[in-house]
Amino acid sequence: RRCSACSAEHFPRVDPVVIMLAEHDGRLLLGRQPQYPPRRYSALAGFVEVGETIEAAVAREFHEEAGIEVSNVRYLASQPWPFPSSLMIGCHAEALGEALTVDTTELDDARWFTRDEVAQALSGDPDAAFLPPPPFAIARTLLEQWLGA
Repeated sequence: RRCSACSAEHFPRVDPVVIMLAEHDGRLLLGRQPQYPPRRYSALAGFVEVGETIEAAVAREFHEEAGIEVSNVRYLASQPWPFPSSLMIGCHAEALGEALTVDTTELDDARWFTRDEVAQALSGDPDAAFLPPPPFAIARTLLEQWLGA
């Protein structure tokens, strides 16, 4: 951006964030944060640290938030997110096990959902196991891509 008063150039900061899904035996790991509406579950996410690769950030965040190890991290999609100035980098990983150790300072809960449970939630069924992310969120896109795969 260029200041109209002094012509100085400003380069707004963009903070990279990984937002990711882990899959194990056909089930998907989703979590919920305290500020989410009741029953909402979504993809886990976290900031990429300085000097860290996207793959390393995905593995670190899954380990920190849910206590799982992952492999085969792959990029799926991205989305600018202006709250405050992030670039959401959507990824998928394979979990090496299903046992969870949820960091309750980060998440209220995390659990595995079946393909049928995800489909039911995305269809808007009021009896679904969870409330999915809103349509404008990349987390919703990640769920839709996983379901369609």
